[in-house]
Amino acid sequence: MTRTEFAAELKRLKGDLAGRTDSPGSYRSEDCERSPSCMFSTGCRDCYRCTHCTDCEATTGSSHCVRCVGCHECSHCEDSQACTASAYLVQCLSCTGCTYCYGCVGLSKKEFHVLNVPYTKAEYFALVKRLRAGG
Repeated sequence: MTRTEFAAELKRLKGDLAGRTDSPGSYRSEDCERSPSCMFSTGCRDCYRCTHCTDCEATTGSSHCVRCVGCHECSHCEDSQACTASAYLVQCLSCTGCTYCYGCVGLSKKEFHVLNVPYTKAEYFALVKRLRAGG
């Protein structure tokens, strides 16, 4: 096989994948594409082993996430990207092992933070309630 033949075959294979929409091994998922072994998910793309997720992309092993991209082993996260082993994150980016963070970036093993600033549990929930209400 020559480099040219290799490049041509790789291009063909990538094109084949882009045209696929099946999600083998999924159960009761709707409008998902290339999301094998997902359950009870809706509108997900390129996910794997997610459950009860909605409109996620390239997310794996996660549950109850909404509009997350590239998250792994997360639960109950919203609008977050590239987070790992975290729960209850909202609009976070690249957080690992975090819980209850809102608008945080690059944190590791933190909880009850807003915009990377720590709060008590009570302060956190009061602030998040105000932010969600638009105030």
